Amino acid sequence: MRTGEPLPPMADVLALLDTGRWHWDTATGLVVVDGVAARLLGLPAEETTLTEPQVRSRLHPVDWNEITGVVQLAVTEGTLAEVRIRVMDDQGQVVRVVRSRSKPTFDPLRKAYVLTGTLQEVTEPTPGTPAGRRTVIGEWRRSREAFLLDAGRALAEARSTQEVLRVAANLAMPGFSPDGSALFGVAGDQLTVIGHHGHEPGAEGSFHMPLDTAYPAAEVIRTGRAVYLSSPEQYKAHYPLTWPLAERFGRQSWAFLPLVVSGRTMGTWLAAFAHPVAFTPDERSVLTTVARMLAQALSRAGTAESERALTDGLQRSMLPKLGPQRIPGMSVAARYVPTGGGLQVGGDWYDVIPLPSGRFALVIGDVQGHDVQAAGIMGQLRTALRAYAAEGHRPDAVLSRASRFLYGIGEADPYELRFATCLYVEVDPVGGVLEIARAGHPDPAVRMPDATVLTRPTAGGLPLGIDPDADYPTTRIVLEPGETMLVCTDGLIETGGHDLDTGWQRLRDILEHHRGGLEELADALVQAVHGPSSHHTTGPLIDRREDDIALLLLSRQSHGTEQDPVGPPWVRRTMLTVEQAEPERVSEARQHLRELLHDWCSPDQVDSAVLLLSEMLTNVLVHTDTDALLVAEVVDGREGRRMRIEVTDAGDDLPHRRTPGELASSGRGLLLIELLAHTWGVDPRGKGKSIWFELHEPHEPHAEPDTAAQRRAGPSR
Repeated sequence: MRTGEPLPPMADVLALLDTGRWHWDTATGLVVVDGVAARLLGLPAEETTLTEPQVRSRLHPVDWNEITGVVQLAVTEGTLAEVRIRVMDDQGQVVRVVRSRSKPTFDPLRKAYVLTGTLQEVTEPTPGTPAGRRTVIGEWRRSREAFLLDAGRALAEARSTQEVLRVAANLAMPGFSPDGSALFGVAGDQLTVIGHHGHEPGAEGSFHMPLDTAYPAAEVIRTGRAVYLSSPEQYKAHYPLTWPLAERFGRQSWAFLPLVVSGRTMGTWLAAFAHPVAFTPDERSVLTTVARMLAQALSRAGTAESERALTDGLQRSMLPKLGPQRIPGMSVAARYVPTGGGLQVGGDWYDVIPLPSGRFALVIGDVQGHDVQAAGIMGQLRTALRAYAAEGHRPDAVLSRASRFLYGIGEADPYELRFATCLYVEVDPVGGVLEIARAGHPDPAVRMPDATVLTRPTAGGLPLGIDPDADYPTTRIVLEPGETMLVCTDGLIETGGHDLDTGWQRLRDILEHHRGGLEELADALVQAVHGPSSHHTTGPLIDRREDDIALLLLSRQSHGTEQDPVGPPWVRRTMLTVEQAEPERVSEARQHLRELLHDWCSPDQVDSAVLLLSEMLTNVLVHTDTDALLVAEVVDGREGRRMRIEVTDAGDDLPHRRTPGELASSGRGLLLIELLAHTWGVDPRGKGKSIWFELHEPHEPHAEPDTAAQRRAGPSR
């Protein structure tokens, strides 16, 4: 070529050098090769487009696995991807060895690799010789590094012995992947098989061999040194007595490596090869590194499994066994999930206690701490609660005695000073009356027959064990037919980085949308908090907090039919008491009413109802010395839904309308009721009175009816 003449086309230059070109886009899964590359792959020498399976069928499977690791490493380091590939024919025989060089890139939008490279035939060295392990341009060493990174990550994520065995069985070491593998352990003075791959099924259950046997795996455990056997002749010469055990598998090379943890040999890893392996220093380095990672993974998995077994056994021995239909006319479901991991045993518990009166008590609680001591104190406290309940004490007395008992444990041994939250519910299965005493525990929630969920505020005292003279007032509610009550520990609410507000909202969504039975509802609640889907519903807190989970579900059977499971008439009702000494509960009552009206189509009417309720409750607290009882209900009639809000007190004075001046601070309550309510009234109730109002839901969300036309006059006195 004379000076100044243009350079020949690149394709012609590569063809003269017998170098093929190819392009691979993993998003489409198509590989485009030119005529030279097609010929090197054993195809007609013409440009063609192949699918990934078509290309993979012509390459050695070990080399195909190496390509992925090399490409990922090259993208990470921003270098060329170089690899040696064996091309196979239709009978699985190697026809040639080619060298591939490419510059891979990663497209983050399509999440795909794009590669354009060259293909060139090279001379294949004899397998098992040092030349066979010599890299063409360093690609084997790069593949080894990528393999060790992947293997280390997979073993670090293995949480059980079975997961470690699966990782070990799928190890694809660059250039010399084992055809079979086995993990040996020690039981007393016997060599046992923990797991295997590529051997006879069930071998691990019947294999036992004394450690003093002339067997490579036993020798490794005795000496702590690895044994490498490059040929059957070498195996037979060194271990003639146990050679028949290996002969029937037809392997050509074996490596027995010690599994060492903290200086102690805990087992042996066997890697067997179908082709001769020389076990060069590079190969021994890879095998030794994998053996160390396997030993650490097995040690972690074994410790975790032992701790989980201890935790599970300890907790299950302390929790009651709930049989079917324990409470006549009611159903109970319970769940306990230890999520702390290892020996992070929690103090959560639940219990169902038959009472001398024929009633039953439901108990749920949480002892401070996550250790064996917390679980032990939980067992003592649970026993004490059962004893006090069996004596026939009321809920407040049971918790008072339990608090004094736990406080006494702390006085006797300051190192065991703990407190506990607890919720005690005495259940009347006939009338559905629940008497609840609470010691620093989350309030219960009630799911109504139409799936409306209300948190039921209850009076409470300090956690158990803080004050031996603490009082625990009792709150009485009625569980209507078809309703379900949920009581739980804070782990169900806060696990996953949630606070009380966001945690309850997550549970509310499950309760409102679940349509299965009680047991299925319990499973759904646990899965939403602790299952795989919980990682998509993390809360606002940075720390994804994990805690033990305990929950109890109590459902009262409905009186309806299959066509009308709730039973006529359809009513959604709730009750709440606001005492004179607890004016802050007025805000709880407002929130309670909003939850009851969660699906009311008119937000303006909801705001009006909340305003009127606040006025009525405040009027009782200011103008009487009695407590206020709120009864709120939503009724679905022929003409649509209506809400009725009623506040009852024991005061003698009846309310009357006034005309307040411009600067007056009171006297507008009845005026507001008359203006905003459809109907209202004041009814004497023996000793006391009740004031009530009703609002009718409009057919259209923004079409408010003319309340003045439908309103009847209230009392004027």
